[in-house]
Amino acid sequence: MKRVLISADMEGATGTVLPTDVAAGTPEYQRFRRLLTGDVNAAVAGFADAGADEVIVNDAHCGMNNVLIEELDPRALLITGRHKPLGMMQGLEDGVDAVAFVGYHTGAGEQGVLAHTYLSHSILGVRIDGRPADEGTLNALVAAEAGIPVVLVTGDDATCHQAAAYAPGCRTVAVKRAISRHAAVCRTPAATSAEIRREAAAALGAPPPRPAAEAAGHVVEIDLDSPHQAERACSLPGVTASGPRRVRLESPDAREALRRFRALTWVIGGGREGDWT
Repeated sequence: MKRVLISADMEGATGTVLPTDVAAGTPEYQRFRRLLTGDVNAAVAGFADAGADEVIVNDAHCGMNNVLIEELDPRALLITGRHKPLGMMQGLEDGVDAVAFVGYHTGAGEQGVLAHTYLSHSILGVRIDGRPADEGTLNALVAAEAGIPVVLVTGDDATCHQAAAYAPGCRTVAVKRAISRHAAVCRTPAATSAEIRREAAAALGAPPPRPAAEAAGHVVEIDLDSPHQAERACSLPGVTASGPRRVRLESPDAREALRRFRALTWVIGGGREGDWT
């Protein structure tokens, strides 16, 4: 039995370029929920074409209730809602054989459409074990330590380029070419859906080797936009300052690194003040 987990973010979905495209409560958001669901459906169809018996879709953007279940391919199961132990990687423990990142994006401080790491502001950069990292990097580490390969990544061209580093051998689909953080040359849904379906089928038909399931310690460094945010972060056990605006946390494995990093973003998010001039 083949089971696939799709972790579905939104900033890297077909057509999205502006914050209002992915922010609940705006007219644009309702439109782009449908486009995100289209990207997910294309991946579900491709995995089914390659013989997947079950596809689990984990809604991984913001409030994690973005995918339109009424328009979702009936062959899929949907994990929706917040407060999930593994967050963006919920479903990994359900006996899956492969993982796909749909609608992903580049990290804070990087080139790419709607680039950020968990928070749209406050976090300026993240490094894991000394190397620049984004959400895909951390999530792929969690999957690798579980012995599960990331077989497909979709997003803008910069995201696809970075995926080669954290998921060697995975298939990629660039649904748009980044011009700036808030502009891109976008392909149509018909074109991106066809390619996502094709690459998903190819990815499951000839997946990269399963990574060695070995847990290892990791050091995560985070650059913040103000000293008071660093002070807030250091209120968490195991988080220490390594500069006026830089903090670090250590963890025994990737899963714990993910858990601690998520907690840190909750503390940081609560310390952001409103804009002023």
